[in-house]
Amino acid sequence: MSEAPQWYMAIGGHQVGPVSAAEIVSNVKNGSIDGGTLVFTAGMSNWTPLQQVPQFAQHLRASVLGVPTASAGAFGNSPSPRPSVPGRRAHEIDFELRGAEMQFVEVSLDPGESAVAEAGTMMYMTQGIDLETIFGDGSKPKTGVLDALLGAGKRLLTGESLFMTVFTNSGQGIGRVAFAAPYAGHILPMDLRALGGTLICQKDSFLCAARGVAMSIAFQKRLGVGLFGGEGFIMQRLEGDGLCFVHAGGTVQALDLAAGETLRVDTGCLVALQPTVDYDIQYVGKIKTALFGGEGLFFVKLTGPGKVWLQSLPLSRLADRIYKAAPQNGRRKEEGSVLDAAFGLGNLLDGDR
Repeated sequence: MSEAPQWYMAIGGHQVGPVSAAEIVSNVKNGSIDGGTLVFTAGMSNWTPLQQVPQFAQHLRASVLGVPTASAGAFGNSPSPRPSVPGRRAHEIDFELRGAEMQFVEVSLDPGESAVAEAGTMMYMTQGIDLETIFGDGSKPKTGVLDALLGAGKRLLTGESLFMTVFTNSGQGIGRVAFAAPYAGHILPMDLRALGGTLICQKDSFLCAARGVAMSIAFQKRLGVGLFGGEGFIMQRLEGDGLCFVHAGGTVQALDLAAGETLRVDTGCLVALQPTVDYDIQYVGKIKTALFGGEGLFFVKLTGPGKVWLQSLPLSRLADRIYKAAPQNGRRKEEGSVLDAAFGLGNLLDGDR
């Protein structure tokens, strides 16, 4: 029985793989790659855009980006080593995503390269990797005390920790450091260079990035967004030309909105969007629906053009279900049983007492 062919992808000028064909299809569906992404496998003479490979073309959706990903380097039977991406200011990092629903990303660092991450996300690191806790995001190699405090203050406004951790390869060979997702979902590699240099995301979705990516606050222009948007008046802005990694809960859906096209989304299901997408709050419209529909009072109204990423399992929704299922003063809430409501027998009958 012959083994399934191994594939390689080029994302942001970095080679990713080997991966299976099923993993490539999954990345297409969650919006991590598009028809311009270059792929390679044994038997090909050169890197080929995904849209020109028949077995993947049927899974592709139109992309507003339209920017082919830069070629990747040699590995196994792959072509000659990739050229570095010209003009990139952020550190060049290679990475590999591991796992399915509970993913982590392993970042490979050449000597002197660094990655920056939220405090507490590190899973493991190899010998030669040094870590340092800093104020702010570390996007500027040298900064004064005032700039450091300003950067830390911006992070405090988004509800994040004052500190971030920088992982630097101080050894002679390639070092590796891995960062784990906080709960079930998917990690999305985002190349800010291909996305136009800026990405707006939920304040708690950022996981890690190449050093040189700047993290700041993104004020929404309308007061209603801040008061009723669910994710707060302030979201997180990622800027630069490097790779960053965003975590989303459950299954990820990426959508390309045409100019003037609108989409209404549950406030917690929005993960990230390009800055060209207009973001506003819309009332559900009916009092009965608002009070008893279970979907809240407001939707997020997104208007194109631009790309948006949605998640099927917001952390707030997961936490709410866990809270309702947890014992409250020795009893669980919302059992939904007539026997439990009348006599408190639900826990006894289902084996919880």
